[in-house]
Amino acid sequence: MEDTFVNIISQTGFPIAVAGYLLIRIEKRLDQLNGTLLHMSEVFSKNR
Repeated sequence: MEDTFVNIISQTGFPIAVAGYLLIRIEKRLDQLNGTLLHMSEVFSKNR
């Protein structure tokens, strides 16, 4: 996996590699946040 990152950095540049890494890391948290918001929406709609 490190070879892949080194290859990406050498071809695209460091800023693009860092942005890609951060997007991949944040994706899990965004999915969790989306699930939580959907659950909250369901709870609030049941309480009306």
